[in-house]
Amino acid sequence: MSYDANVLRRATARLEQNRRQREEREERLRLEVYRQEPRVEQLDRRIQGTMAGLVAAALRQGGDPVQAVQSVRQENQNLQRERAVLLGALGLPEDALEEKPVCPLCRDRGWRGASMCQCLRELCAQEQIKELSKLLDLGEQSFDSFRLDYYSQTLYPGMGSSPRSNMELVYDVCVKYATKFGRFTIKNLFLSGAPGLGKTFLSACIARAVSEQGFSVVYDTAGNIFAQFENRKFFRNSPDGAGARDETRRYLGCDLLILDDLGSELTTQFTQSALYELINTRLAGEKHTVISSNLSMAEAGQRYAPQIASRLEGEYHVLHFFGDDIRLLRKNRM
Repeated sequence: MSYDANVLRRATARLEQNRRQREEREERLRLEVYRQEPRVEQLDRRIQGTMAGLVAAALRQGGDPVQAVQSVRQENQNLQRERAVLLGALGLPEDALEEKPVCPLCRDRGWRGASMCQCLRELCAQEQIKELSKLLDLGEQSFDSFRLDYYSQTLYPGMGSSPRSNMELVYDVCVKYATKFGRFTIKNLFLSGAPGLGKTFLSACIARAVSEQGFSVVYDTAGNIFAQFENRKFFRNSPDGAGARDETRRYLGCDLLILDDLGSELTTQFTQSALYELINTRLAGEKHTVISSNLSMAEAGQRYAPQIASRLEGEYHVLHFFGDDIRLLRKNRM
């Protein structure tokens, strides 16, 4: 799992802020206890001294080191008992002044050796959803809120099934794809159909569910993606070019890319090249991709170069969307 640098930076900043706030709360409590019961501060200092004495006794040359260690340990225990009694009188548990990291696994550092801790991964997922929400309305977009009742149960002309029964199958595949991400047999999806049939909604549901599992997800439209590839090539020595390099790196390297509205872009030799690089690089890197388009797979095969068409047809599972425009149906029911 590799998160976008901006997502990781914001998540790390939140982790650091939370850690700093926790330490400030702990320090305020410590100072208040010392104010109410100065003897606790004296005991803390003596306890620290006995710990140093314990080490010194263990290293002491000559005499009986075992007896010295036992003596220091006994003194420490006596001080700890007195301290616990004083804290109890203040209504506090004996460990009230001990450091209590929110995450005991990494002690609020975010990393366990070279591996990202789950606590930081969860913050990354939250920041990633915020990032996705800038382009996708993730407020109500979830599999639980998906409405099948908007789809007709009447046989649809030329399709051999009703929009409702078809969407039940589409919905089931999308749920399994998202909830079993990385383990599901289908690696890439091609959502095909006219506007207003739920492609973007289900894309948002997939984005949310995969993000919440801690995977890196990037959503963008075909037009924006190809514009970034263009900026990377033609403005390489400018700030726009540097930003484009970062963006294209995200497109190529994220765990899941959701490419929306393929086919709406002006098809040129350059966009064909960019699309081939995007699809081929992600397939070679075993990265997962969801493409939504108003084009059918056959139309995509006619529109794009044979190398692109071959990879789309061979590596993408097509989900067909058909029926009446849901946006219009929803508007009429209001």
